[in-house]
Amino acid sequence: MRKTERHAVSGSNSLWQLYRIVPFATVFKNTVVNELVRYVPVFPWKNWIYRHLLNMQVGDRTALAFKVTVDLLHPERIRIGSDTIIGYHSTILTHEYLVDEYRLGDVVIGDRVMIGANTTILPGVTIGDGAVIGAGSLVNKDIPTGMLAAGNPIRLIGKREETPPPPDNPIQPEQE
Repeated sequence: MRKTERHAVSGSNSLWQLYRIVPFATVFKNTVVNELVRYVPVFPWKNWIYRHLLNMQVGDRTALAFKVTVDLLHPERIRIGSDTIIGYHSTILTHEYLVDEYRLGDVVIGDRVMIGANTTILPGVTIGDGAVIGAGSLVNKDIPTGMLAAGNPIRLIGKREETPPPPDNPIQPEQE
């Protein structure tokens, strides 16, 4: 089960009350930063922007591929470990706006995780170290450490084979 905080709203649907919940200036800044960083081709630059402009926790040598979208309202609730790869056009959400309520939940992605392209990660989900998520998946529940999972909705499909530990030094380009 996902770990989310539920907040009831009265009157119109919760999305119409968005700016009572999150200030317009915050949403605007996060939207502009997110749209720009989706196209930055250098991973250390992207990670710096995520850490310093969106207040996300992003580990060393983590790569968020081209056009990954992070939550516009609460990106500070996203924690991504080291040596993790998040595939092209994936989406990481920390909020859900429903008619009568909205929900918030942290997203925690461990170290050495591989998330395939076009995956959506819902709020309140934890993906354990070394997990592999298949492309096009909807991650709507926690994924244990070292598991292979895929599908919409996601289902566990096996245990990942042992992988070697990360190198002490990042890979260096070959010298000519």
